[in-house]
Amino acid sequence: VQLQASGGGLVQAGGSLRLSCAGSGRPSRGSAVGWFRQAPGKDREFVGGIRWNEGSPNYAGSAKGRFSISRDSDKTTMYLQMNNLKPEDTAVYYCAASIRRPILSELPNPSTYDYWGQGTLVTVSS
Repeated sequence: VQLQASGGGLVQAGGSLRLSCAGSGRPSRGSAVGWFRQAPGKDREFVGGIRWNEGSPNYAGSAKGRFSISRDSDKTTMYLQMNNLKPEDTAVYYCAASIRRPILSELPNPSTYDYWGQGTLVTVSS
């Protein structure tokens, strides 16, 4: 296993969670990382991504102003900080890493990524 997502759980609407994505080996040094989510009965959707060299993020509209992506200085763990959570944020969240050099507009495309974590469930109650 090269990416391991964790930190999901049950939270009330308006609350916060921080998801972690621990990487080992090459994926943790990827040029870009992304977070996706999949709600029951729905397609997987992009949440946010970032290119590490430039630090430039790309967030889905539903995440802007509420979610942010960061990583540890040793570049082995990546985070998705989620604030002001809403019931519609309920989903399984996946982290992914790209070892290529995608442009910013490519970050929402799942095929951009080479490695995926196994997913962690976030449930937001109303």
